[in-house]
Amino acid sequence: MAVKKGLGKGISALMPEKAGQAEEKSGGEILIPPDKLIANPNQPRKTFDEEELSELAESIKQQGIIQPIIAEDNNDGTYTIIAGERRTRAAIMAGLSEVPVILRKYSGETQMEVSLVENIQRSNLNPIEEAAAYKQLMEANKFSQDEVASRVGKNRATVANALRLLRLPKDMQESIQKNEISPGHARAILSISGAEAQGILYREILRKGLSVREAEKLSLTLGKQNKKEELLPSNKRSPELDAMEEKFIKKLGTKVKISGDLNKGSIIIDYYSMDDLDRLYEILDR
Repeated sequence: MAVKKGLGKGISALMPEKAGQAEEKSGGEILIPPDKLIANPNQPRKTFDEEELSELAESIKQQGIIQPIIAEDNNDGTYTIIAGERRTRAAIMAGLSEVPVILRKYSGETQMEVSLVENIQRSNLNPIEEAAAYKQLMEANKFSQDEVASRVGKNRATVANALRLLRLPKDMQESIQKNEISPGHARAILSISGAEAQGILYREILRKGLSVREAEKLSLTLGKQNKKEELLPSNKRSPELDAMEEKFIKKLGTKVKISGDLNKGSIIIDYYSMDDLDRLYEILDR
């Protein structure tokens, strides 16, 4: 069985000088108008910081493009970027009429792998984009986490922790991309089971600006409460009570438990600090 070449030392590992999966279509660098270079559909990076692009564009105006863009000829006057979309965007902002390009030809599988790894290793992807890139590598090539880690030059724990972020609901993933919460906050959220408890912790992090350590401490409290409730006997109750309980949770932004039936019972509202108690009092006093 042929052994695939690893990527731990960079994408150059996928760029043999002569024989192999990739081959140079023309010798050395050529100059191509940047508007002829099109984005790779396998590009994991979906957002580009305009301020950073402007800074890179200014640098390119002064120094030019030091590292050539790697692209593949589509044989229709356009070229698919394999590595260097950020440089291409900045070159267009800088007003360059031509950019240095090295042409390569890859199989579809290898093109995807090179593009993903180049971005993971060099492009400051946000944590969700990086996790999505690992997942794409695994699914496209049937790689294990160990194989992905080896190819991108990371340890397995880094890859595993990144992939866990994709288990978060979409709104929490978006908060990571917006830098509203960090991967450390996300791990605290994922450490407790149940969408309700996770939602409570997430909202508290946003509302109070909790540090990662504070979020971890609150996750332990919520986790203990979950375990106590799991030990209680579960009796079927009216779906109307479930709906009311959910409305209380959304309205108050904390854990609410309705016990009893439609005729008689009790409501337990949890709070986690004096500030939290004051907040709940203000809501109920309106």
